[in-house]
Amino acid sequence: MSEQKALWGIDLGGTKIEGVILKSKDNPEVLLRKRIETEADKGYEHITDRIKLLVSQMAEEIGFQPKSIWIGTPGSTDPESGLLKNSNSTNLNHKPLHKDLEKLLKIPVFMANDANCFAVAETQMGVIKDQFPKVEVVFGVIMGSGVGGGLVINGKVWNGKHGIAGEWGHIFLDADGEDCYCGKHGCVETILAGKALERYYKKISGKDKKLKDIMADKSDDEFAQKAYERLIHFLGKGLSVIINVIDPDVIIIGGGVGNIPHLYDEGVESVKQFTFNPDMKTPIVKPKLGDSAGVFGAAFLNS
Repeated sequence: MSEQKALWGIDLGGTKIEGVILKSKDNPEVLLRKRIETEADKGYEHITDRIKLLVSQMAEEIGFQPKSIWIGTPGSTDPESGLLKNSNSTNLNHKPLHKDLEKLLKIPVFMANDANCFAVAETQMGVIKDQFPKVEVVFGVIMGSGVGGGLVINGKVWNGKHGIAGEWGHIFLDADGEDCYCGKHGCVETILAGKALERYYKKISGKDKKLKDIMADKSDDEFAQKAYERLIHFLGKGLSVIINVIDPDVIIIGGGVGNIPHLYDEGVESVKQFTFNPDMKTPIVKPKLGDSAGVFGAAFLNS
């Protein structure tokens, strides 16, 4: 096995940190996968120490050290200041995460937004490679505890001038939305994220209920039905902006909210209502790699 060709990737999440080592770009066989808890409530320095711990454990198990490593992060690194920004894991914001990790790990570290990792993984290893191998422009959506997006053009992530290309989670969507951690109001994330949908249900019903139960109960619960209808309506509005501006060849929806089956029929019909074209032909599809996409994407960016 060639240590030089091995691809190392880390997916930094709010609750877990996952690492993977792939054999090579041409043969992305998984040599090792490992995850540990983030323990984010213990602060920024603890998070960076946990990343170092995971890399050390992986190196011990595989028998060699990484030459470099890519890390998928919530938020993105500002190209000018080098500080992390726009993360819903707010204790990472305004921190030199990239610089600090290079000091800790003593190898070249590269970083990308977690939604970009998701999009590139599905392009290189997942549903795009399997079903749409000749497309040029892919937009990857993550709708989970937050809402993010990643743009891949000809197999490569497009970051943009500010490093925020694809961040549709913070475009304005509705004046009746909530205040957002980003400092704005009515962002996509305040309406379409899983937690936002649960808060909306509680607001109109007075009851706590998990998203999967809200969606399961919509035929018997009028408040669940209202929450579902609101999701479908604003999904259409939100994704129509992406299609009107970027016009991608394919859209992939990942994250927990992406598991709701009717996003791919009634949701698509809603997108059609708001798209500036007589016939909306953009395929909107489920991912193949599931919650593995982020860490696979980070490793693939290392190729």
